[in-house]
Amino acid sequence: MAKKYDAAFKAQAVQLVTELKKPIAEVARDLGIPDTTLPQWLKNVRQHPDRPFVGSGKLRPADQEVHDLPRRIRDLEEENAILKKAMRLVANDRK
Repeated sequence: MAKKYDAAFKAQAVQLVTELKKPIAEVARDLGIPDTTLPQWLKNVRQHPDRPFVGSGKLRPADQEVHDLPRRIRDLEEENAILKKAMRLVANDRK
């Protein structure tokens, strides 16, 4: 199971690299985190400086919208199909 790190720990690790100019590999080794984890945290800070670490299993609002779109499309298509059937029934009753 992957180890979980809180936002403060991640921020401190990123700070060691960005402000103290320590090498990524050295910081990762000193903190006991995988070599591929710290670069991902740095990428998150660069891409989303206002809120780089949203938490495990959580999405940013824009990402959540994209995640929810297929379900919304499916629901709307189902509603549309129901309305089409209802329209046919109403049209047949008028004849």
